[in-house]
Amino acid sequence: MDANLIYIIYGDEPKSMIKRILEEIDLEGDISSKDSLIGIKPNLVLAKPSSSGATTCPQLVEGLIEYLKSKGYNNIAILEGAWIGDKTQLAFKVCGYEDLSKKYNIPLIDLQKDSYSDYEVEGMTLSVCDSIMELDYLINMPVLKGHCQTNITCALKNMKGCIPNKEKRRFHTMGLHKPIAYLNKVIKQDLIIVDGIIGDLNFEEGGNPVQMNRVLVGKDPVLIDSFVAQLLGYDIEDIPYIGMAEEIGVGRTISSDDNIRELNKDSTPMTIPKTRLVKELTKNVEENMACSACYGSLVHALDRLNDLGYHYDGKIHIGQGFKGKEGKGIGIGSCTRGFEKYLPGCPPKAKDIIEFLKDSFDF
Repeated sequence: MDANLIYIIYGDEPKSMIKRILEEIDLEGDISSKDSLIGIKPNLVLAKPSSSGATTCPQLVEGLIEYLKSKGYNNIAILEGAWIGDKTQLAFKVCGYEDLSKKYNIPLIDLQKDSYSDYEVEGMTLSVCDSIMELDYLINMPVLKGHCQTNITCALKNMKGCIPNKEKRRFHTMGLHKPIAYLNKVIKQDLIIVDGIIGDLNFEEGGNPVQMNRVLVGKDPVLIDSFVAQLLGYDIEDIPYIGMAEEIGVGRTISSDDNIRELNKDSTPMTIPKTRLVKELTKNVEENMACSACYGSLVHALDRLNDLGYHYDGKIHIGQGFKGKEGKGIGIGSCTRGFEKYLPGCPPKAKDIIEFLKDSFDF
């Protein structure tokens, strides 16, 4: 797979989605040997199901496992270290990973209990769990979601689960951004599969889930995170560890949409109920058969605008139901091209929606 590309697939069937995209990128051709020790690193920050927007969808991981086993790869492990306030073993159970382990005979490695070694990188000493460094091929499976301290959490930050608890505490005393960037100089991610099916709006623990029904796959964590920042309505500069990681050679930030390969277009409806916060953010949105990815981008944009102090009382239209219809006011997405002002995109990024709304209204 070209490290300069991000592949995206939309849908609401995680197992079939991941299998299709892995065939597209030829994952089999990227792993050197059938005997390679393959590690899967989900985001199980705490013991909450993926429907909360906090943790990696187990069906997505199951699809990956089935793909690997169908290609003759059987030396597979799932590794995670929950945050200090929770227990990894409980997260494995609540999030559905104990069932995966039993079904496919795959070990679950609790990195909170793992030994660790120190590594020097760019003048900084970092402790990393030994089991991670013993892998032949690391597949990182973060959740596309917001974060209360770093704005987003995705490929780069998900590696924080690969360090001992004492190091997690130290990362916070160091301000998170620099150690996250430098940690990714120590740990090499061979493949990144981003769970963008359901992710939290702005909090890593879940509670305000937003459905976006997409999976992203790439090899460069800096490229992935710089794109995800835009999906969630941020400039790359709003997440300092992305630029820091680029500066020390971890990867390169996205330069244009030429880096993106979409395998299909989203047509999947929203199925999860809106939380109170999402209802408040979308009180002026007129939705008519909106696809989940498009609507999710709008929710993230409105949340970001709210944080920036922008408020608008007019109607915002979105959804496939507006195709071929004309109307006054604002439309979001290519389906609303008949409105006086509309933002093209299928789906548009939250960052583009933010700029469009800023330019379109006198807030």
